[in-house]
Amino acid sequence: MNAQVFIPADTLAIALGADEIAAGFAAEAKARRQDIEIIRTGSRGLCWAEPLVEVNTPKGRVAYGNIAPGDVAGLFEAGILNGGTHKTCLGPVDDMPYLKTQLRFIFKNCGLYDPCDIDAYLSHGGFAGARAALAQKPENIVDEVEASGLRGRGGAGFPAAIKWRTVLGASAEQKYIVCNADEGDSGTFADRLIMEGDPFRLIEGMLIAGLAAGADKGVIYLRSEYPLARKVLEKAIAVAEQQNWLGADIQGSGKAFEISVFFGAGSYVCGEETALLESLEGKRGIVRSKPPIPALEGLNGQPTVINNVITLCAVPDILVKGGAWHAMLGVGRSTGTMTFQLAGDVKYGGLIEVPFGLSLSELIYGFGGGTRSGLAVKAVQVGGPLGAYLPPEQFDTPMDYEAFAAIGAGIGHGGIVVFNENTNMRALARYAFAFCAHESCGKCTPCRIGSMRGKELLAADHPDLELVHDLCEVMVEGSACAMGAMTPIPVQSAIAHFPDEFGTRTAQAAE
Repeated sequence: MNAQVFIPADTLAIALGADEIAAGFAAEAKARRQDIEIIRTGSRGLCWAEPLVEVNTPKGRVAYGNIAPGDVAGLFEAGILNGGTHKTCLGPVDDMPYLKTQLRFIFKNCGLYDPCDIDAYLSHGGFAGARAALAQKPENIVDEVEASGLRGRGGAGFPAAIKWRTVLGASAEQKYIVCNADEGDSGTFADRLIMEGDPFRLIEGMLIAGLAAGADKGVIYLRSEYPLARKVLEKAIAVAEQQNWLGADIQGSGKAFEISVFFGAGSYVCGEETALLESLEGKRGIVRSKPPIPALEGLNGQPTVINNVITLCAVPDILVKGGAWHAMLGVGRSTGTMTFQLAGDVKYGGLIEVPFGLSLSELIYGFGGGTRSGLAVKAVQVGGPLGAYLPPEQFDTPMDYEAFAAIGAGIGHGGIVVFNENTNMRALARYAFAFCAHESCGKCTPCRIGSMRGKELLAADHPDLELVHDLCEVMVEGSACAMGAMTPIPVQSAIAHFPDEFGTRTAQAAE
């Protein structure tokens, strides 16, 4: 059998030269008259090691990291096809500490094979959850998801089963499953990695949701910055249709489900579910008032389940292993695994899938290795651009919804951005206002105007912090959606934990 060389074809790897590396391997093998099979895969999420090249050897798959096109000839000289020693060699993949200490279920297939190879997906247990769902009544599927304790991984942490049961119980000729793939938070890339690396898992999760809620149409709302994910998803959907996993009569069950991909236009606020629905309907992405909730009147006024990519990708294993299995993972009401993403000034940035409950410190230092610059960590922002800034004193906080809520923070989509000791926290707080001002849909005054006034206040030499806090209170209480209501979180956390950087001035001193 030809030697197999696995080279990722995800966005990050391609940006770092993976296509040129693949071409170099093909050319070098031809020149040396060595037969190889190059397989373009998804990414394992080791962003710090990309492009990561793997070779199938008698010892198993051996990894080589941070490969450049100019390394290819030297790798052949070192005997890479037999797992030879080279300065870039990271050893057997299964022994790599970064992967070995994770507990991967959602991301277990990423990096193993061609993402659109449905036979490979099936051979790794793919569509077993869908087979189980096809044989069950919708109520039983929802019961299993409820027993699992699965909560939305998009940020709000809302129980998935409540949405599914509400849509199942609604009377309508048409129901929808909408996947929110508008991954816009800073430091997040889990959705992209799964869509580019294991698209059939998302398709399977959406299919199960459709069977549970009585919906036969699904839509993936994809952010415009992910053109490669769109290409992979559309190819995978076509393959799933050819293999009868999507269509009018899925696997002869008499049940139907179809999926289409909708390309967004780059608005951050369309990550909010009602603004997303407006965009899907061809309108400007502005948040809707609630009630009615989307589960009763969603897309085109019909009952709609809206779940995040990772939420849906957690579902297949729940149908195979059972809700009780999922509920045993994690802590308290934060069940299952969470896909944390390390970015910023961190030595080993990438994706980590572990059960809820690991501390922030274990993620930053255990997996991340501290800062890449060698400077001390000053703060981390968890949960995107509207997440809290946390100081080292809070790094022992367990990563679960309730523990983070207790310190005025949130896990969000699992993005963790690390900042070193040279970071200007006041500038970051001002950026939160500036980001909101830029991304606000403009519907409500507290968000539209408040963010502008906040940006101006923090630009002053000696900002009036009492006025800043009053403004934040108005934004929290008066904004129509989480965009304006959450903007004060990074601002007030930065002021609370790093007061010396704000040149404080009281209202009385200003008179």
